[in-house]
Amino acid sequence: MSDRTHTAFFYGTLMAPEVFYTVCYRYAKEAASVLQSIHEFQPAILHGYCRRRVTYADYPGIFPDKDHEVRGVYVTGLTDANMDKLDMFEGSEYERRTVKVRLLSKAGDDKGDGNAEGEEVECDVYVYKYRKNLEDREWDFKEFREQKMKRWTREDYEFDNTEAFSSNGVEEVEEEAAEELEGLQS
Repeated sequence: MSDRTHTAFFYGTLMAPEVFYTVCYRYAKEAASVLQSIHEFQPAILHGYCRRRVTYADYPGIFPDKDHEVRGVYVTGLTDANMDKLDMFEGSEYERRTVKVRLLSKAGDDKGDGNAEGEEVECDVYVYKYRKNLEDREWDFKEFREQKMKRWTREDYEFDNTEAFSSNGVEEVEEEAAEELEGLQS
C-alpha cells in the first residue's frame, strides 16, 4: 500500500456521509467526528455523463452522454484501503474510471441553473456497465435519504452537518423555485 491519497466523485448513495463512512469505516472504533475530519467533501459536477436509476435498486448508475451532466460530491483523502472497500462495494456492475469534474463554489438546481463552476480536477468515478438495466428516469437522492438510507448505514453514524456532503442546500432552492412557479401560475 502506498502513502498516496486518492480523490473520487460520488453521485449516488455515497453522497450520504452515513453511507460513505459505513462503506469505508464499518468496523472503525473512532468516533464519527474523528472520521469526518479525514476527508473533505465538495459539491462538483461531471459533464458528459447521465445519471439514471438502476432498475429494481436503491442506487443509480452513470454512463457517458455528451448532452447531460451529473451533480455529486468530490471527496479527497481516500487511502488505498478506502479505494479497495469502495471497489468491493461497487462490485462487478461498475468500472472505476478517471474523469475530470468541476468543483462547484455554488450548487444550483438539478438542471444546473445557478451552478457556479470553479476549478477542474481529476478523480475516479464508478461508471455503470449495463446501460440496459437503467431506468429512463433520474435517480432521486432526497427520496433515497428519506426512505431507503437506513438499510445502507451503521446505526451509530449520524452527522449533524450533512449539507456539505449532499446537495449543499439545493433542496431549499428547488422548494423556493417551486413556490415561485406556483405563485406565477395562480
